[in-house]
Amino acid sequence: MSQKFKNHFSTQAEAYSRYRPTYPVQMFEWLAKQAPARGQAWDCATGNGQAALGLAEYFDKIIATDGSETQIAHATRHPKVQYQQGVAETSGLDSDSFDLITVAQALHWFDLPTFFAECERLLKPQGIVAVWSYDILRLSPEIDKITDHFYSDIVGDYWPPGRERIDQGYGTLEFPFDEIETPEFKMSASWSLEHFINYFSTWSAVQRYKERNQADPVELVKDRFVEAWGDANESRIVNWSITLRVGIRS
Repeated sequence: MSQKFKNHFSTQAEAYSRYRPTYPVQMFEWLAKQAPARGQAWDCATGNGQAALGLAEYFDKIIATDGSETQIAHATRHPKVQYQQGVAETSGLDSDSFDLITVAQALHWFDLPTFFAECERLLKPQGIVAVWSYDILRLSPEIDKITDHFYSDIVGDYWPPGRERIDQGYGTLEFPFDEIETPEFKMSASWSLEHFINYFSTWSAVQRYKERNQADPVELVKDRFVEAWGDANESRIVNWSITLRVGIRS
């Protein structure tokens, strides 16, 4: 199977850094407690560094890699985080050097057998792998109905192969580690209407729709979102459920 990097996010890297939600602090705290030590962690497919920044509060050093040079350029800097370009399956990092490896909302794009073999090479004994995804955002029944229509009916045919793994909550993926039970975690954010609408521009399917049709699909539902939102000057709470799978290198 080809290990060619699937570059689905470079075009919208700036929007990705501005409009994507952040992960809960409690999840990083829990992951740090599971790791055999808090020396070094690898955040693979870091994007704009959201997970890397969360890990930096608990680990001495974070190596954060992404195949997209543009994403790395827009990543938030931190003294404990070392950003570098690199693909998941052939990282070029040192063997037996990581207490924790994380993949946030990106595992579905990987060549999984090759990536998991890379994790085995890089982890210290009893080191852990943590991979997670989050589902489609939820806000209210009326707005959720519009979101679901947009997700499935308007841009549904434009999702790259692999997105179906998100819809399945990573539950069908082979996970060749000694898996441990995980708590339930959720993401929440207080967003303005403008932020909410701009979030959709970070979707890979939206970018693919734009490229093929020379039109922005968000415009097809924007007025419906505005009407369902209510007072445009008020922020509203947006929620996502997180699916987290964690395993230990034997």
